[in-house]
Amino acid sequence: MQGKTSAKYMKRRFKKLKEEMKEISRQQQSIREGQRQVAAKFKAIEEECEQLRQETNRIIRQSANTQIRLSLMFNILKAREQGDFSKAANLTQLLREIVTRDNVSLSADS
Repeated sequence: MQGKTSAKYMKRRFKKLKEEMKEISRQQQSIREGQRQVAAKFKAIEEECEQLRQETNRIIRQSANTQIRLSLMFNILKAREQGDFSKAANLTQLLREIVTRDNVSLSADS
């Protein structure tokens, strides 16, 4: 009799272990899926950060170009006030070249 009881116990124990293994397998599958989702979100965030870096750099360049233009315009006005029309003409030509270069650069970026 004890052999049958022991066999039943072993059978139940084996069945329980199989169920536990299936549950562990489901949990591992769920964890792997969660890791895949986190990796995909992380990649999307990295791509967004890179886009923001590029946009920030573009804004910095535009700001620097605007500062240069404003400085040239101020110096043109100052040269005209002082009657130095040769200097004003040179600065105006330089400003035109910068504006043209920036416009070409902007159209290339688009």
